[in-house]
Amino acid sequence: MTGTPAPRGARVPTSLAALALGVREGTIRQWARRGRITRYGTKRQALYDLNELAALAAGEAAPATAASPARTA
Repeated sequence: MTGTPAPRGARVPTSLAALALGVREGTIRQWARRGRITRYGTKRQALYDLNELAALAAGEAAPATAASPARTA
């Protein structure tokens, strides 16, 4: 079905989000600041949706600001 929101997935902290995508925690934080992924949680603890992370890893969540995942050195 097109136009229906994806079901909410489990939300994980930054460290597990980074592990799931094979990137550094700083990369996850950058993506959240740039709007590539949505940051949930509180001021003290960031959480990220696993379904959104899976879509990003599969290349399905290509935002208008970037065509490919950002790389950090």
